[in-house]
Amino acid sequence: MTTDSPAPQFIPAGLVPTSEQRDIQLARQRISLVQANAGAAKTTTLALRVGEALARGLAPQAILALTFTVEARQVMRARLLDVGLPAATVAQLTVLTLDELAQRVLARLEDDAPAQLLSARDLKQPALDALDGLAEAYPSYVDQLEIRTHDSAVSQFLDNLLNLKARLALDLGDRDEEQSLAYVAEDRGIALTDLLWAQEFERLRQGGGETPQFRGPWDATYDLARLLRDFPECADALPVYRLVVADELHDVNEAAYTVLETLLAGADHGREAVYFVGAGDRDQVIHSRLGADEQYLDRRFAARFPATVNYPLTVTWRHGPHLAHAMEAFKRKPVRSGLPVKTDLDVMLYAADQPPAAGCAGQVIAALTRWKADRHPLDGCAILLRDRHQSIAIENALMQADIGYRTQTMPSYLRREEILFLRGMLAIALDNLHTVEAMPVREDIVAALALFGEVPLTPEELMQAKRDIAKQPELLKTFFQYQIQRVGAEAARRRMAAAVDHVRGLPDDAPAHEALLRICEEVAVENLAQRLYVHPYDTEVVTRSVQGFVAAARDSGRSLRDFANWIGTADAFVAARRSKNLVLLECVESAKGKEFDHVILPFLEIGEFPHPLRAAREEENLFYVAATRARARLTLIAPAAEPLRSPYIARMEITATRARSDAAVQTNLAARQAKAAAQANANAVTQTPTSARARASAPARGTPADSGRRELKVSYADKEHVKKLGARWDPTRKIWYAPEGVDIEPLRPWLPPGH
Repeated sequence: MTTDSPAPQFIPAGLVPTSEQRDIQLARQRISLVQANAGAAKTTTLALRVGEALARGLAPQAILALTFTVEARQVMRARLLDVGLPAATVAQLTVLTLDELAQRVLARLEDDAPAQLLSARDLKQPALDALDGLAEAYPSYVDQLEIRTHDSAVSQFLDNLLNLKARLALDLGDRDEEQSLAYVAEDRGIALTDLLWAQEFERLRQGGGETPQFRGPWDATYDLARLLRDFPECADALPVYRLVVADELHDVNEAAYTVLETLLAGADHGREAVYFVGAGDRDQVIHSRLGADEQYLDRRFAARFPATVNYPLTVTWRHGPHLAHAMEAFKRKPVRSGLPVKTDLDVMLYAADQPPAAGCAGQVIAALTRWKADRHPLDGCAILLRDRHQSIAIENALMQADIGYRTQTMPSYLRREEILFLRGMLAIALDNLHTVEAMPVREDIVAALALFGEVPLTPEELMQAKRDIAKQPELLKTFFQYQIQRVGAEAARRRMAAAVDHVRGLPDDAPAHEALLRICEEVAVENLAQRLYVHPYDTEVVTRSVQGFVAAARDSGRSLRDFANWIGTADAFVAARRSKNLVLLECVESAKGKEFDHVILPFLEIGEFPHPLRAAREEENLFYVAATRARARLTLIAPAAEPLRSPYIARMEITATRARSDAAVQTNLAARQAKAAAQANANAVTQTPTSARARASAPARGTPADSGRRELKVSYADKEHVKKLGARWDPTRKIWYAPEGVDIEPLRPWLPPGH
């Protein structure tokens, strides 16, 4: 660094940093952790720290900015530009995801570049290949293996594999030889079959050579972490930086921490000290399945680097004081808002004298109708669900109200395996698969029947069956007779045959929900789900989804044939290519890192949110993430009966904090008005020293601010002339400016238009 001045050397464009942000911008400790609230401009604050380092003479090439997702990396680059860093300077900075950094390091150590298999579809065949070799690799455990080859089993395995790698819990080399593998599997929270499957998968992936055959998501981070632990000398391959900033530290897992720790420990190996500023929110730790844990923010960095200093970032710029103070009460931590706006907090109740799903869905429509009446676009709304089974009644209500909606990671309920299975059973009994117009949906119905019928088809055989039946729907009957009824699991085929026979014997005007109930009873759908999905939570979600579908049929009052025809209409609604004014319907977990004008949280009832099968701390964090996505309005939908209501609503203390929040809005408004007046005065009385002008200390995020200096537009030919008049050159932002206290009148020809 070329200057030790305690005052900020970097003056950002368009905002005046808060005192908290300024402290972080000027942080000189080697390891600084920022404990940030949701919406507190974490990324912007890290960009300020980068700008300060550049202003103090650090070369762009000596700075690394890390994120955990590609989307966050893009946001980081945008914020670096937003604070006023020139595009040419930002282009010289290294901005990467942690996995991209790991890939770069490994490329230095490996002769060949492994293939990149980054989707579940790409990884399916290697997973099946590993499963084929399981019995031979572990002959003494053959009797304990539960071999499943269907898509859901592969998907669950890949999730478990990712979890093991994130926790660095895949390696069995350090286990006590007297411990059975069954004990090890239980200790690591995974089924024995999946543990052994993971071992065989990894053996095939590594291929016996120095370079893996391929890498999946996060494999580069895992491979590098393992390498650094097994061969510490490989730390020399890590690039050398003087400043590292990292966003979203609440997503750190053991593999990621191992890489970060080694990167920051350069001073222990004779290198120059690495300065680190990492930002995260321990209350946004929701990815435990990926090994995320608050221990890294709370303890691990400080234990490894004793001089670690924590900085708070409490002021949110996403929503107003009403929601900020409600979250402060909910999480029992300081939360302030810097905005002079009221974020509406609406609690809408559904009565106990109607089915909960229908009552809740009705209130969702009422909330959207009110939003439209207030002249707001629907595409600013997000309905965030605790999990996917909750979407059925809401999707049906949206269809009935002709409100278009979109999903991102969560498919419409009509396209989920358990519902496709029931649709397939009806199609077999009624011989009407031809009423399903979309070919991909026909294919998915065949796949669901094979899954729930436990038919041992190879991927190639299943693909062929899907294509043939999609083209010729009448072949579904043949598939049922010669595949499900002959080679499917004995119990499944017997039960499915009984269910189909019963439905075939019903009159056309039989109630649809009674037929679906009989199918569920005959196939013992809950027991079937337990076998197919293994994890109790996943089983319950599938079971509740099926129950929701049956309830939708009952609430519709339609006959069996009419309901089957209605499903086709619903399919068409979901598939309609609408391009604008669509409500987002998504699970909370997929909404982290995003924000919306209006967030609707339905089904805030006991047994739904929080869910009894999930850890209480993570459920709280999920609710915190969901609520803090809102900018202008948060609508909470819950039962009218208080004993049935989620305890989270009471913990927000909405009524108790209202008066304080109203006062905070006025305080923030007065501060903004004072700032606007000061700016107007500065523009009108240009010869008044800037130091005498009234200036607010904490403007809203993204709001133009008087920084105490005036920027100039100076040509190369005029640079020496303006320099003599008192102008200065900002080498970080690459602009000329008039410092505070310099007479602006002689420099007026170089002021931008309108100034």
